[in-house]
Amino acid sequence: MTVAYPRKPRNAMGAREILANVVRDREIHLITLNRYRYSEQRSCKDLTDVIERLDGEPAELVRDLSRHISDEARHAMWLTDLLVDLGHNVGTPPGMSYIDEFDRLLDKDIYDPKRNLDDSIIAGLVAINVTEKRGCEFFSAHIHALKQAPQTAENIKIRETIEKIFPEEAGHVRWGNRWLAQIADKSPEHRQKVEQAKRKYVAIEQAAFESGMDIMLGAELRRVTRLVDIANTMPMWERPQYLMERLPATLLAPDLQMTRVDVAQRAWNRNPQAFMEKLVPMFLNGLNTIEKKPAATKPKA
Repeated sequence: MTVAYPRKPRNAMGAREILANVVRDREIHLITLNRYRYSEQRSCKDLTDVIERLDGEPAELVRDLSRHISDEARHAMWLTDLLVDLGHNVGTPPGMSYIDEFDRLLDKDIYDPKRNLDDSIIAGLVAINVTEKRGCEFFSAHIHALKQAPQTAENIKIRETIEKIFPEEAGHVRWGNRWLAQIADKSPEHRQKVEQAKRKYVAIEQAAFESGMDIMLGAELRRVTRLVDIANTMPMWERPQYLMERLPATLLAPDLQMTRVDVAQRAWNRNPQAFMEKLVPMFLNGLNTIEKKPAATKPKA
């Protein structure tokens, strides 16, 4: 069950390090499970949107996507049942939404299946593929962390639920890889389109993921850097409009401000001393993590 996981952000913990800390704190652990539930539930809606845009063509892909929706709905059901049994809220999870940020950074409006079916299929498949890989990375790390944690009845129940989901998510990644390989084999032009789409959507997914992990001072500037990284994967003529449409929300980042307030309130209520001694210095130290990246060769338009 080999899956190529996304790259680890610079100056950040990897998935195993993150989940090792998550499983030690029950409140954060349950919020994390609710984030999984929300993402699985939301993916049903997003995949349905892809099917509607395809409007029945190609039929084989529509059939596969319908089965994919069935899998995601079952995962959401398992996680909802788990959280209800554990007495946790199953409303929209607090904080920044990875899936909302990913959707905001997408450029799906430029792909019309009626005008160019191949480009729309490639974009949709790559976008699905990169998010599924991230999910596999965290499910795998979560299972590992739970095996190292105390084997309480609750931890065992959580692990067994994730162990049911993980193989199917890995299967989704392999399914996407097969479809993209088949498209790439059609011609050199198709191969180039697949590779270009992979570069773009990997950059989009990385930006969405990092935005959900970074609430420290200077996060807005780091978001802008990621936005430019995404634009640099596009043809020259597409970059200005993409940046202009997304730059205001990236700089103002209302979701980021609300998350900072929520995290601060939770940390203060739990331990005011730790809030002052740990969280505040960590927040202020955020400016020191702004990366000084070497000048990169610009991709050809």
